[in-house]
Amino acid sequence: MTLANLAEPDAVTNRLWAGWSRLRAQVERMTRRTDGEDLLHDAYVSMAGLATAPRNDEAFLVHAAVNRGRDAFRREAVRGVCEPAEAIDWLRDPAPIQDEVMIAKARLARVREGIDRLTPRTREIFLMQRLDGYKYREIAERLDISQGAVEKHMAKAMTFLADWTEGW
Repeated sequence: MTLANLAEPDAVTNRLWAGWSRLRAQVERMTRRTDGEDLLHDAYVSMAGLATAPRNDEAFLVHAAVNRGRDAFRREAVRGVCEPAEAIDWLRDPAPIQDEVMIAKARLARVREGIDRLTPRTREIFLMQRLDGYKYREIAERLDISQGAVEKHMAKAMTFLADWTEGW
């Protein structure tokens, strides 16, 4: 049985399929695992790739599936059991996709251009608050202006930037 023969079910394939649930139960009983279907399927794919068919295909399948179950048991003993959802999580790349990066860079360039268009005093106050993390009171003390003036500059900057970046 070869991979080319898998497309056309023959008598052997039909016989194996008819006894598949019995073989699965046997593999699960011998390995004490619940993934007997997967183990048996892997064994079947290996058997299909052989140049010559084994003399006793059912025995080959069960033996190969049990060996795969033992290998999985040993692997899990060393690495630990990994749930399918966890296996997907470690494959997921937390980085944003390239389109998102390009859009974010374009938005950032638009915001930078808007900040450059602010008056020097408004820009200074805006950057002190947003980048340096100063409170309005601290900005007022540093620049020797009232806290109300700081609030007006911030409101002016925020209104301008909101209008400037609208639609981005």
